[in-house]
Amino acid sequence: MSQQSQLIEFLKQELALPAEAIDLGLRRSASSPNLLPIVLWQYGLVTTHQLDQIYDWLEASVVA
Repeated sequence: MSQQSQLIEFLKQELALPAEAIDLGLRRSASSPNLLPIVLWQYGLVTTHQLDQIYDWLEASVVA
């Protein structure tokens, strides 16, 4: 499973983001998939606390 797929699962399972919010983020960050967390935050789909959680998860997934 790719890191992006794992991130999407994290967003769904741990942060309970609706599929529509994730789809919007994916469409808006299509040219730069690394920007998905920032796009979600810019559109108000995640809070700054959730953004921190996403980056913590990403950091941990890179180390693992």
